[in-house]
Amino acid sequence: MAPASLYRLILVVAIVAVGVVYIADLAGERSATHLPSTEITAYEGQPLTPVDGIRENSIKGPQQIDIGTYRLSVSGLVSQPEQYTYQEVLDRFPHYEKVVTLHCVEGWDATLLWEGVLVSDLLNRSVPADPGSTVIFQSADGYTTSFPRSYFTDRPILLAYRVNNMTLPAERGYPFALVAEEKWGYKWARWVTGIVVSDDAGYRGYWEQRGYAPGGDLNRSFFG
Repeated sequence: MAPASLYRLILVVAIVAVGVVYIADLAGERSATHLPSTEITAYEGQPLTPVDGIRENSIKGPQQIDIGTYRLSVSGLVSQPEQYTYQEVLDRFPHYEKVVTLHCVEGWDATLLWEGVLVSDLLNRSVPADPGSTVIFQSADGYTTSFPRSYFTDRPILLAYRVNNMTLPAERGYPFALVAEEKWGYKWARWVTGIVVSDDAGYRGYWEQRGYAPGGDLNRSFFG
């Protein structure tokens, strides 16, 4: 083989080898093991409540959700009903974070950093009908609660998937929990599986049927 041809062959082999190494590196990056995040104790100088220090007071105990079969439904009086996987919610909607304090009727509170998607974004994608003045949240444990739809159009209310920089633990509502700002803790639905737009302004959820105020506003008594 002529020296020039031999040189070209060596050059091609070298280029191919470099390409193989580069592709292997990319594959290694894509297959990197994701390590769990570490809980943070403060955010922008504000102390946060440790997640494992929050009292567990759900109606049936923490729910264990199979994320492989999990679906979040948006249904009822909407033009475009949806069934989202967990990952589809994370991929399709903008993410936001905010420090919000949970106030429980039992007399304790917890200040936490929440990260999630806006309930209004989920609703807007499904296009609620005008008569749909009420939004009902359904949870895996059978818990339900409701809000006027205006609560979500007037405020940036989060459906959270992270708390204090960690994926929601089962005790806090994995995969999704409602961060019901300015509401008592019984309005903070956990393990949310369904969001239903309804024209039933008098709907009563689990605790509302047991005498708690339907509005759940912090500046008012929680007894109805």
